[in-house]
Amino acid sequence: MNNVAHEYLRVVQGILCRIVETQMQAMEQAACRVAETIHRDGIVYTLGSGHSQMVAEELYFRAGSMANFDIVHDRTFGRAERLPGYARVLLDSYPITPADLLIIVSNSGRNPLPVEMALEARERRIGTVGITSLAHSQAVDSRASQGVRLFEVCDIVIDTCGVLGDAAVDLAPASGVRVCPTSTLAGIFIVNSISGLAARLLLERNFEPPVLVSANLDGSDERNSKLVDFMRVRIRGL
Repeated sequence: MNNVAHEYLRVVQGILCRIVETQMQAMEQAACRVAETIHRDGIVYTLGSGHSQMVAEELYFRAGSMANFDIVHDRTFGRAERLPGYARVLLDSYPITPADLLIIVSNSGRNPLPVEMALEARERRIGTVGITSLAHSQAVDSRASQGVRLFEVCDIVIDTCGVLGDAAVDLAPASGVRVCPTSTLAGIFIVNSISGLAARLLLERNFEPPVLVSANLDGSDERNSKLVDFMRVRIRGL
């Protein structure tokens, strides 16, 4: 049984290394957009459908992240990701403006929700960052009526460097039994890297990044109080 964990570790390490080796330019571009958004007092919204929602939630109100991150919450947990028109309804329920930024996470990048969200954002002059698996997305057809996939309609695209189908450990090649997906691990690595890079950029501009500290550290309530007040007014959240 330990062989599965060891193989999973090997695969994940390889994927994270490939992300750093091949996606740094895109992550730095995304970090620059995040820093610019926060510097002008904008909000960085994240959307993920289904299990990609875990990646979108990663930056929301947590230690080491910044107060300007909010989540566009798909309460159907992916059940409506194939529903045409849902993206517009969901986007309309948040006060997103061209001063803000939208990060869209979708492993396959093929369903109407993430694709239409990016297209709606483009129409509203809202910048977009897409986080997706190019290996998967390029191998499948779009389910959106527009016939495009997420990587084809975002301003900045970051590849999670995973395999087609996401599951990365082959237990039984003859029967096609594969386990251990990688998109969540990769996506969380990417968004936290973007956030950290953006915070560094803000410091270089002599702008204090609005980084939250753990609520379970002594003195954290006092340190976070101004950021929490900001969030009460500006962040809709979960």
